[in-house]
Amino acid sequence: MAFPDDVLTADEHVVLHLHPHWKALIRPVLIVVLAVAAVVAGLVLLPDGGAGTIGVYVIAAVGLVLVLWLSLWPFLVWKTTHYLFTNERVLLQTGVLSRDRRDIPLGRINDHSMNQHFVERMLGCGTLTIESAGERGQSVLTDIPRVEKVQTTLYELVEANHDKHSLGDDEMRDILEDMRDGKPLRQQPR
Repeated sequence: MAFPDDVLTADEHVVLHLHPHWKALIRPVLIVVLAVAAVVAGLVLLPDGGAGTIGVYVIAAVGLVLVLWLSLWPFLVWKTTHYLFTNERVLLQTGVLSRDRRDIPLGRINDHSMNQHFVERMLGCGTLTIESAGERGQSVLTDIPRVEKVQTTLYELVEANHDKHSLGDDEMRDILEDMRDGKPLRQQPR
């Protein structure tokens, strides 16, 4: 379930493509281990035939339901959650059966901050909050792996985008001189 490249513009390239931190998969893995252990315990401890066999089937059925509900579904949510940072925007996409995507152009990002609790610092993840101009305002990205590096990369992307779309002092000086001399404005290279 990779992120489709066809959502990117012609000049856009991916800088970071992340899923939530692997810690989101700890509980689903523990559920699978416990379900398998319960079925094995049922096979070993319950008597053969009759009620024992029915008991093993019941334990296996309950285990299967729990694995599907508490392990497979969280894994699919983890796998289909994408945090994509490009040279033009931040794309946030979630959804297993339906899809929700939010695009935040780098030029609209006003502020970003990160937060890590003690355990998150030990695991190397955290929460990244992106403040942007617009109706939705704030996006909170939880369980971001290497959140410090991601925040630094986001800062670099925002600054590079700002520099790309603004004139430097030399370019502005040239334009003002051309206007004073009555020359037509030159096209600035991009």
